[in-house]
Amino acid sequence: MRHLEHQPAGAFWVGWREWVGLPELGIPKLKAKVDTGARTSCLHTFRLEPYEEQGQQRVRFWVHPSQLRTQRVVACDAPLLDQRMVADSGGHRELRYVIETRLWIGPYQWPIEMTLTNRDTMRFRMLLGRTGMPDAMRVDPGASYLAGKPREE
Repeated sequence: MRHLEHQPAGAFWVGWREWVGLPELGIPKLKAKVDTGARTSCLHTFRLEPYEEQGQQRVRFWVHPSQLRTQRVVACDAPLLDQRMVADSGGHRELRYVIETRLWIGPYQWPIEMTLTNRDTMRFRMLLGRTGMPDAMRVDPGASYLAGKPREE
């Protein structure tokens, strides 16, 4: 691991790609790209159904957690936090649903806001953008999977 002499107390390192877990969504592990150039975090969904339950806006969505295995499907449900206009890396703007859920990387966990969008053409099912990164997190762009696989509950 590089740059340890500059590591503040409590800081932890991750690589440019990591195994993450989203246990509140029933996704124990998936590969995510850690992208300090992206503002917003997003999760791949191939189907979305917004609905209302007891006055609360919610969204059901379906995820293929493995990039090359579309036969594995996880059905998720979460409160709808917001809808936001997001520009992708190509400059295309899209109105996306926003949820909040708990993210695990190695032994660390924290709540994260994520947009939901179809990432079928992307290499990673999730993108961890800088607003989803805690201050203590440091990214080594030359390393991968520094945190190991997330623990499964």
